Amino acid sequence: EVQLVESGGGLVQPGGSLRLSCAVSGFTFGNSEFSWGRQAPGKGLEWVSGITSDRREYYAQSMKGRITISRDNAKNTVYLQMNSLRPEDTAVYYCISGILGSPGYLEHRGQGTLVTVSS
Repeated sequence: EVQLVESGGGLVQPGGSLRLSCAVSGFTFGNSEFSWGRQAPGKGLEWVSGITSDRREYYAQSMKGRITISRDNAKNTVYLQMNSLRPEDTAVYYCISGILGSPGYLEHRGQGTLVTVSS
């Protein structure tokens, strides 16, 4: 059974940082690509970052320079380090299978973790 389980969300002040984690099972993790997406209240899903099996990283312009995606193949986990957070970054963040534009993108998605940026 494929599972993507996110954690690490919460309430943070503007300018703060969070690191999201995605524990993956049911994949041949080392050969797989993953993305992070987010959905703000009342809006659609927005892709924010992706990482390939050979660790190439891709970022959406909206968060580029403030986020870093990484993976730990020994732990079957994908991370998203987010810095300099803004109120407009408030959203549910999802771990997603695949890379935007590639086959398999969004075939699987986790339940999401809520990030709230507010003072």
